[in-house]
Amino acid sequence: MTLAPTLIKLDSLPLGQSGTVIHIAPGNPEDTEDGADLARRLMELGFVPGERIRMLKRGLPGGEPLAIKVGNATFALRRFEAALISIQPE
Repeated sequence: MTLAPTLIKLDSLPLGQSGTVIHIAPGNPEDTEDGADLARRLMELGFVPGERIRMLKRGLPGGEPLAIKVGNATFALRRFEAALISIQPE
């Protein structure tokens, strides 16, 4: 019997933990940006399926923004942006 991998949203990845990007969901089209544009922007930054990422830091107060390492670059994401990214934790 094969178990499906456990997927979580990037915004819930614990500090210091790594994972692999599995899927980018389109954002809410009712937001100021078009949902497809937001997903495309995240992919242009390097959040593509198969890419390893690491949660570096959460801002205070409220845990926003999130500092995420992708490859050799570090990006700050808002929680709602990170919630669009499905990952498989390591």
